[in-house]
Amino acid sequence: MASIPLLLMGCGGVGRQLLHHVISCRPLHSQQGVRLRVVGVCDSKSMVAIPDVLTSEFRDDFLLQLCEIKSNGSSFLDLTKTGECQVYSGEEIGRKVIDVATALSSSSGLALIDCSASSETIGLLSQVINLDGCVVLANKKPLTSPLEYYDKLVSQPRRLRHESTGYPFLNAHVALLYKVGAGLPVIATINRMLSSGDPINRIIGSLSGTLGYVMSEVEGGRPFSEVVTSAKKLGFTEPDPRDDLGGMDVARKALILARLLGHRIELDSIKVESLYPEKMGPANIPLDEFLANGLPLLDEAIQKRIESAASNGNVLRYVCLIEESRCEVGLQEVSKDSALGRLQGSDNVVEIYSRCYSKQPLVIQGAGAGNDTTAVGVLADILDIQDMFRHSPSAA
Repeated sequence: MASIPLLLMGCGGVGRQLLHHVISCRPLHSQQGVRLRVVGVCDSKSMVAIPDVLTSEFRDDFLLQLCEIKSNGSSFLDLTKTGECQVYSGEEIGRKVIDVATALSSSSGLALIDCSASSETIGLLSQVINLDGCVVLANKKPLTSPLEYYDKLVSQPRRLRHESTGYPFLNAHVALLYKVGAGLPVIATINRMLSSGDPINRIIGSLSGTLGYVMSEVEGGRPFSEVVTSAKKLGFTEPDPRDDLGGMDVARKALILARLLGHRIELDSIKVESLYPEKMGPANIPLDEFLANGLPLLDEAIQKRIESAASNGNVLRYVCLIEESRCEVGLQEVSKDSALGRLQGSDNVVEIYSRCYSKQPLVIQGAGAGNDTTAVGVLADILDIQDMFRHSPSAA
């Protein structure tokens, strides 16, 4: 039985959904010989940890209580009265994470799961890896940090390699796993292609479920402003839709893919097309004014570009494009008969061109939006590292 101690950073929508999946999959994991043992959970302000991380774990009903507390907007600090856990806050959180990783380093090791949205976690991730830990990321920001920090994060698994687990680019004690495109197996597919000697020369993809939905709806004849307003009401966008329309989330995903292909670039070197002008940005006008008066001003320009694409037999999609030294994000005309051209709704689609897939690309498509989809992908990554715990020196 592989017993994997988990410490979750980030208890928002994705983190809570992950905890629910861990609990609901207990019978399945038992059949597979795996036990996911949650020993700690952090949010941005506090952390709860089990007193004995070596042998104990949080009960499932307690984990459900944590989820309910976060859903209600309450604090973990309210749990100090229960006596079932230790509660930490402020700078204590980072120290406690390292204490847990240190305590487990001589036995099973720790799986640190980053479902936060913070760019400040990279130091903790690197330290846990140094302590023979495993890292699973839903958070894109550590992998889009400056190359100096990125290199430290992704190079350490090679230095700490012990026994092969049979997974490309993974090691007996250290794994760096992450998601691009919700739960789609994009990273695993690219790793397999690269390790098999099939060089990838071009990737083009729609990596935002929100922008995929917006562009396919606008293509159907609805005004851009109406679609964005509707998407916000449906919960498809961030509270401020400009966080989606600015394209930076897609740019971060593009940077992860580009670096995976060997491009030594920084986030600010990616050409990013925003779907609104800077004068309509959050620093210049409030959200209500943008929705009421700014968005309608964008309708005509978007409609003209859609009509121009149609006159060429194409459709307009918001994509990331990576090829040779080129990495950019924005609106592109694509063939209406391609996988991207046929895209409808909030699905993500990635087309990968390589030596073996030179004429007909390898296409990966699936649900691109939602906490559930992302959490399922994170759980799959956790299960991918189970052999590292089963074959650790202490289990030998």
